[in-house]
Amino acid sequence: MKSAALLLPGQGAQFEGMGRDWAEAFPVAAETWKAADTALGFSLSEACWSQGDAVNRTDIAQPGIFTTGVAILRVLQEKGLDLAQAPFTAGLSLGEYTALWAAGAVSFEDGVRLVRLRGEAMQDAAESIPSGMISLMGASEEQAQAVAQDASSAGVCQVANLNAPGQVVVSGENAALDRVEEVAKEHGVRRARRLVVAGGFHSECMRPAADRLRRALDETPLQAPAVPVVSNVTAQPSRDPKVLADQLATQVCAPVLWERSMRWAWQQGVREFLEPGPGAILAGLFKKIEPDAVVRKAEKPADLEALLA
Repeated sequence: MKSAALLLPGQGAQFEGMGRDWAEAFPVAAETWKAADTALGFSLSEACWSQGDAVNRTDIAQPGIFTTGVAILRVLQEKGLDLAQAPFTAGLSLGEYTALWAAGAVSFEDGVRLVRLRGEAMQDAAESIPSGMISLMGASEEQAQAVAQDASSAGVCQVANLNAPGQVVVSGENAALDRVEEVAKEHGVRRARRLVVAGGFHSECMRPAADRLRRALDETPLQAPAVPVVSNVTAQPSRDPKVLADQLATQVCAPVLWERSMRWAWQQGVREFLEPGPGAILAGLFKKIEPDAVVRKAEKPADLEALLA
């Protein structure tokens, strides 16, 4: 199987039943889900596959997306994909943990426990501070910064995601987001749309979660990755375990620089990318960043035929 840079999705890619088709088709995928259940001490697979809306809870979605990604990658490894030959790995927010696993920087058991704790901590922070996120459709980074600065008079408000041209998200306290909706058009934003999320991710509203995660990271061994891992915080690669751990903690309150990360990749001459599911969100974003990009999907077992061709 041809090597490619790996792009791993973050929260928002989850859906009920994600990963089940891979687990039913491939023993190594089923074993990955069983390992997650054992590491966490409860049935993550049941929560993701048969408990209705449970999969959309932050503390379930995050380990579920991580486990789905690892399960798919393990199947691809069995089919000949050499992860050590990837030019780099990168993940959107939560996906950075899957990227670190793929690069050999963290064990599966440690990774799934970290993302479970991350999800719990972010859920707790969201419940303690009424907050949320708004997509500023068609906005530039400069327009988003102006909107956030204006709205911050009413509370915490920050640019949270710079995903692709025209796909910018701000995050913060609900009172500030009310202000965002009032002033967005004044700053040239076509439309401000509230997102269905638990809280104000990638903003100071998540500071308690970032502090809790940092303590957990201090106790979790990270290895130097076999390939560079591109950070959401800097849009640059690193192989230093201490730097990577610090960036994971910082990331919870900092903006996700996804567009910059992908532009960095393009500037390095990387042209082949692979997105192991769930979903195919990152392929869509990349087309908006660089229309000529080739992003192969591994969303469903049926995708294997094309990947192996």
